[in-house]
Amino acid sequence: MTGTTVPGGPDAVPGGLGAGTASGGPGESVPDPSVTAPHTPPGGPGTAPRRRGRPPRAESADTRDRILDAAREEFSERGYDKTSVRGIAKSAGVDSALVHHYFGTKEQVFEAAVEVAFAPVLKSRQAVLDAPLEEVGERMTRMILGLWENPVTRAPLLAIVRSAVNNETAAGVFRRLVAGQLLRRIAGRLDLPDAELRAELAAAQLVGIAMIRYVIKVEPLASADAERIVERVAPVVQGHLTGR
Repeated sequence: MTGTTVPGGPDAVPGGLGAGTASGGPGESVPDPSVTAPHTPPGGPGTAPRRRGRPPRAESADTRDRILDAAREEFSERGYDKTSVRGIAKSAGVDSALVHHYFGTKEQVFEAAVEVAFAPVLKSRQAVLDAPLEEVGERMTRMILGLWENPVTRAPLLAIVRSAVNNETAAGVFRRLVAGQLLRRIAGRLDLPDAELRAELAAAQLVGIAMIRYVIKVEPLASADAERIVERVAPVVQGHLTGR
């Protein structure tokens, strides 16, 4: 989306330099006071001002997406504590009021960014939930590692994990989404008294591997073949879910 060109006043006359002048004396040109000069945006000619206020409806989706992209970058680079709504707005090229309009507080911006980054998990979770119970461990392992292996989905996940590790508010947002959208649904399939604990242990196994492999990058796990990791880890995850 391009910046908005600020028009002149209601009486402005097009024509560029020299338009709207009246003859004075010989060799002189006297400005006509009835003509309003074209308005120059702040920052000089050719500089588009940052968007202020609400955009047209057709631009709303694009603006919202740009704010979310900027938020993920800010949270990834600065962490939750050092990220501000003003910084997100500046990175997105919009006014801070638009960030508040679409998302509300910084916590709500972060939650929206988490939901977008977590969307691939939500889309693929049904394959885990629909699997025979004895295959849930492998399906869950493949789903989580697959998201981390894909560079497109890995980048926003890294931003979320780094923020969640360093800030309790960010951790709470991440926890609510993971627990509510994935773990409780898996636990609902385990007809066992400690089903939620089992689901959380399985998730902890996979989150720990993701942290060591993709965030801290400890060798040889960081460069190990993904399929080999699945073969080793899936039975452990299955054990957490259905083992004695």
